[in-house]
Amino acid sequence: MLVVLAGLAGAGVWMFNNVSEERRAVQHRQMLVDVGRQTALNLTTIDHTTVNADIERILTGSVGDFHDDFEKRAGEFVAAVAESQSKSVGTVTEAGLESQDGESADVLVAVAVQTSLAGAEEAQPRAWRMRITVTQPPGQEAKVSNVQFVP
Repeated sequence: MLVVLAGLAGAGVWMFNNVSEERRAVQHRQMLVDVGRQTALNLTTIDHTTVNADIERILTGSVGDFHDDFEKRAGEFVAAVAESQSKSVGTVTEAGLESQDGESADVLVAVAVQTSLAGAEEAQPRAWRMRITVTQPPGQEAKVSNVQFVP
């Protein structure tokens, strides 16, 4: 009887650990998708009145070549947004984890983007799809390391 109870207790601990690990994995995958989703919103919600803060938000959430390239082009981008007095608002319509490997994951995000320009008639929303690579080295915050537009 004691052996049976010990076996059941061991099985219970093993099952609890497996459930806990699976729960952590599900939460981690959701966090990666959330980072991709927020990045898509940051990239598609830009207002000429807040463009510097909008750019800073994108840079704060990115790393590597993507960060460096975006930072290099930020001045031209700010000037173009200010000159056209544009305002765009992105709405994520769908997001999901495409793949995950080690420290990186690819998140697919579909976004509807409504853009308005000063003096122009309001255009219909555009549908964009993005593959956003989220990188999270051990012990660090997850950030975006690449963005590709998907046809």
